[in-house]
Formats: sequence, structure tokens, C-alpha cells
Amino acid sequence: MKKLITILLGACFVVLSCVDKKADKKIDDASIEAVKPDTIAKALGENKTITEAYFKANGTEPFWSLTISEKMIKLKTIADSILTPHTEPIYAQDSNVKRYTLHTELAKMNIQISQTECINAMSGMASPYSVTIEYMKGRDTEFTKLEGCGIYLTNYRLHDIWVLENLNGTAVSQGDFGKTLPSIEINSGKNTFFGTTGCNKIRGKLFSERDKLRFLNIASTKMMCLPDNKKEQEFIQALNNSVSYTIANNRLSLSNPDKMLMTFKKID
Repeated sequence: MKKLITILLGACFVVLSCVDKKADKKIDDASIEAVKPDTIAKALGENKTITEAYFKANGTEPFWSLTISEKMIKLKTIADSILTPHTEPIYAQDSNVKRYTLHTELAKMNIQISQTECINAMSGMASPYSVTIEYMKGRDTEFTKLEGCGIYLTNYRLHDIWVLENLNGTAVSQGDFGKTLPSIEINSGKNTFFGTTGCNKIRGKLFSERDKLRFLNIASTKMMCLPDNKKEQEFIQALNNSVSYTIANNRLSLSNPDKMLMTFKKID
């Protein structure tokens, strides 16, 4: 009898073990299904769209960080985070100061970004923007004030080689400039550019803020490739007059409040 009971108990353990293994396999399969590569890629892509920042700032005493993207504004402190939908800033009269006024059911936040040099109190590094933040969350009755430094991140899509297609509303050809069509190569990480006017080499620096783009400190060699260099000068003048930009269909378009100045085609 004892032998029979032992055999029966052993059979039960075997059955239970098989059931457990099947259950574990189902859990493992479910876990694998939940993290398929295409699912992860989709999630990361969507998250990048939501959180990709065009402005970042931080400060010390206390430590905090701020990111502004096309979808969201996020303030993170040691103790908490405040997330609000993106809103367009109000510009001061001289356009060097921008103010964001944010108000949700959970928090209020005022952000001021000034185009004045800012020195990080801990690292000693200089940034081109000073940032002041006031925020109040939950049942707070007074604003907490933060100060720090910030920087606009130049659009990575600008980082390429662009060849001129259209200048002041007119299609261009190589014959208009001499040796070749004008082109520029933009380094969005260093905010610099270099290229050719079609005859002379040029280089300079970039100023970028979200959809704004200006070409600064343009330096050029002095060769003469045609009897007159009117088109070359027209090209350089258009670069100097650029204020804003758009990128679409592999085209970079530069403009100012008066008109569209020129269009470049991406070649690399």
C-alpha cells in the first residue's frame, strides 16, 4: 500500500511539474511577444517624436533640467517633474526675450529665456541663453524660482550638403556662376558651414533657434571667374539676409519676412 501511495505521489509531482513548465513557457512566450523588435522600434520612434528637444537648460543649487520640444515642455528637479503640452512663447519687443506661461490643473509655470551669456555656476562653462523659471505645483501657494543656462539645439536635418537650385525666385544654372553651382555644407553640431559661391570658397558660422537660421561672419576668397560677379554677390547677399528656414522634400528653403530668398537641394 505504501508503495502504491509513493508511486501515485510521484506521478502527481510529474504532472504538476509539466503544468508548471507549460505555464512558464506561456509566460516566456508572452514576454517575448511583448518585446518584439518592431514593437520596441515603434515605441522608440513615437517617444522620439514626442520628446525630441529643440531647447535644453539646466541649473544648480538646486539641480534642475528643462527640455522644450514641439510636443512637450518638461521641468525636472531632484524631487519632482512637471510636464505640460507645448505652447508658443510670447516675444519681448526686441525679440531677445521669450516668455512661456503654462497653466495646467496640476501646476503653473513661467519660463523666461533671454539671449544673454550665462555661466554655469558649477562647471564654469558659458551658454548663450539665461533661463529663469517660476513654478508652483499642487497646493503650493508660492512660486519656487530657478535660474540657469540654456542652449538651442540646431536641427540635425540641416547637417548635410546643399546645392543651390533657386535664387530670388529664379532657377539657376552653372553658367550663372562660373565653375560650378553654389553649395554649402552645414555642420549642425558645431554651428559652422563652408562651401562655394560657384567661384570662390566661403565659410562662416550659424545662428539657429528652432525655425530660425542666420549665416554669420561669412568669409570668402577673392577669385574672379566671370567678367562680372553679380550672381555671386547676389548669392552671398541672400545668405546674409536669411532669417528663417524650412526643410521638405530634400529641399532647404531660406527666407526673411519679405520673401523667399533661395532653395537648395540635398545631395548627400
